[in-house]
Amino acid sequence: MRCPACGRPDSRVLDSRPAQDQRIIRRRRECEGCGNRFTTYERVEEPPLVVTKKDNRREAFDSRKIVGGLLKACEKRPVTTEAIENLAAEVEQEIRQRGYGEVPSSVVGELVMDKLRRLDKVAYVRFASVYREFKDLEEFKREVDRLR
Repeated sequence: MRCPACGRPDSRVLDSRPAQDQRIIRRRRECEGCGNRFTTYERVEEPPLVVTKKDNRREAFDSRKIVGGLLKACEKRPVTTEAIENLAAEVEQEIRQRGYGEVPSSVVGELVMDKLRRLDKVAYVRFASVYREFKDLEEFKREVDRLR
């Protein structure tokens, strides 16, 4: 690994430890030339995920879109930002574990709703009302009744 201070290509690893649920390796290094210490991260490069929308458009999977929708659904609810980010990461991880390279948006939405239902029922109903495009109060009521 090239030293960021002097550019020398030789450095030695002082310490290695897992980070982010053991999906990343954090390495503390020291340059053999100037003694500068720096940190590097090693992670598996995963192939890109593609989401197929209802209208057959395709776009790159972006977990920030999930986080954005969840932040709106969880507004004024006792749900931490960390819990929301973890939920989005779990959805992405589950999609990858299922072996999808291209995933329908409906699968993403159902995974989000399934996990959100367990996290906060009010936020779930908010999210579901937008995601499932409830047309009237009866559809909303049926969803609430299903939760009971």
